[in-house]
Amino acid sequence: MFDPVPGLEALVAKSGDNPIALATLARLLRTAGKRAEALDLADRAWSLAPHDPEVRSLAGDVLSTGVPAWHFGIVRDQPRNDAYEAALKRAITPASRVLEIGAGSGLLAMMAARAGAAHVYTCEMEPAVALAARKVIAHNGLADRVTVIAKHSGDVTVDDIGGPADVMVSEIVSNDMVTEDALPALEDVMARLVGPGAAIIPAAGEVKVALALDARLATRRMGTVNGFDLSPFDRLATPYYQVPVGSPALSLASAPSGLFAFDFRTGGPYSWQHGKAELVAAGGPVNGIVQWISLKMDDHGDYENTPQPGRESCWAALFHPLPGVLNLDEGKKVNIFGHHDRVSLRIWADASL
Repeated sequence: MFDPVPGLEALVAKSGDNPIALATLARLLRTAGKRAEALDLADRAWSLAPHDPEVRSLAGDVLSTGVPAWHFGIVRDQPRNDAYEAALKRAITPASRVLEIGAGSGLLAMMAARAGAAHVYTCEMEPAVALAARKVIAHNGLADRVTVIAKHSGDVTVDDIGGPADVMVSEIVSNDMVTEDALPALEDVMARLVGPGAAIIPAAGEVKVALALDARLATRRMGTVNGFDLSPFDRLATPYYQVPVGSPALSLASAPSGLFAFDFRTGGPYSWQHGKAELVAAGGPVNGIVQWISLKMDDHGDYENTPQPGRESCWAALFHPLPGVLNLDEGKKVNIFGHHDRVSLRIWADASL
């Protein structure tokens, strides 16, 4: 039993089924670094009084700690969902053992089960998310067909999933394809947990770039304020920032081009790499480079979050500002360069600009 501060074990026992007391203790445990125990008590408190606003406030504060907000937007990306489900239906047979990397809400794992898989194993490193995924899966009547493994993929063994996977599905790439350790994770999983000839979803990915104009760039820079030039502070600005792909303030100023391509079916290794793309200006003002991703689900389907007015995607585009606004003639060729070190990506334009 845990007792991170004197007398706390006795307080837990004394709280019994009092949801306010349990939720309050959960917050104390979280502060003391006992995250697993805190989650357990917060979940228990919520279950005892799911409609009590104070309990929901206390317990929700603990349960939500460390859970990225994008979990709630990603499941609303219907084109993304449809692309994944179509690929799963094409790959899965009644004999398929499916491994998912990153359970999240459990949505993709349930899609795989609905597609007819013999069994689905989904791993999740965030304890609160793993706990919630189990509840979602049970709530939808699939607990006997889907197993949630509360581990980072690097800690999952082939015994945990009953043998090598016949289908491996993941949704762990970020806005630039390489951050959040996606490539090392895929290398590891493919080498240890996936059988020969397995279907890999998505099968490949590409980083795309284009010249662009972001009409709101000035709001992200200091400029002159109250008569003072604050522009030297701009060196502290991040080299890029997120822009919703449907932002009306963002317009493409060239056709897109691929900068990096990754075949996930090979399992790597994915080495550090320099890339170059030649973009042809459409003519007019340009103040940055916009970058997005394209996923090849299999030989029959894909998903791309191309920045376009009215478009929505769970992945934002990334905008890399130029030093200033350039008025480029139509047909002007501009070289764009990039470098990734497997875990981060940098993009810049030809210095001659």
